[in-house]
Amino acid sequence: MTTEFTQLNLHPQLMQAVTELGYTEPTPIQSAMIPLMLAGSDVLGQAQTGTGKTAAFALPILQTIEPGLGPVQALIIAPTRELALQVSKAIYEYGRYRQIRVLSIYGGQPYGRQISRLRKGVDIVVGTPGRMLDLIKRKALDLSHIQTVVLDEADEMLSMGFVEDIETILEQTPGERQTALFSATLPSAIRRLADKYMRDPQSITIARKQLTVAAIEQRYYLVHAGDKLAALTRLFEVEEMTSALIFARTRLGTGELANELTVRGFPA
Repeated sequence: MTTEFTQLNLHPQLMQAVTELGYTEPTPIQSAMIPLMLAGSDVLGQAQTGTGKTAAFALPILQTIEPGLGPVQALIIAPTRELALQVSKAIYEYGRYRQIRVLSIYGGQPYGRQISRLRKGVDIVVGTPGRMLDLIKRKALDLSHIQTVVLDEADEMLSMGFVEDIETILEQTPGERQTALFSATLPSAIRRLADKYMRDPQSITIARKQLTVAAIEQRYYLVHAGDKLAALTRLFEVEEMTSALIFARTRLGTGELANELTVRGFPA
């Protein structure tokens, strides 16, 4: 197993960027995935968020594409706007010294700016399935020169009903492309997708690490979706809490929850 980034034979400009970002030792998924992708293999990675999977697929892509060529060379499909922005920002940071042009596309933004950027030339596109399909239909997103496609958090896209959109997008890309699929779980629908669109994929599974230290008490409650706010406020009423950190799925949901808690007397 590779224990240093210097052993991965990355481009000097990529090494400069990751070194400045404080990377010294690759995570297990980076150590396993980067050599496979650099060799051109299709890869099927089962890994949780927080394992370093973005760098695991981004660095090989940045190594192999030709900056400034013109057409889009790599496509990364993500389930949400938040993840698309996160991934595109990471790619920009890794590829800053290679002058890589990366564009994030997602719904809720005007088409004009995204179409203008695509016409000027982009190396890597990161986005959500719906907006990608819209831009393909408008003849603004040309996938005929794609070398690598990444499906990030594929199980999330499955649960959100994006599988048909993903298949439509994949069918617009060259058959000889490299495909990388990342998913925390591998349900049958994801495996069928891999069987249909991937060529002899190499599988990498990263075991879930212990998530908390022994001093942290863990509990969970099964509640209907409509009862979550009531359950949460009840917990605040009966537990002795001085502060709390709450995670929500989307930016919109975060704002709505903060407003509802404030209305109920819990400054959020």
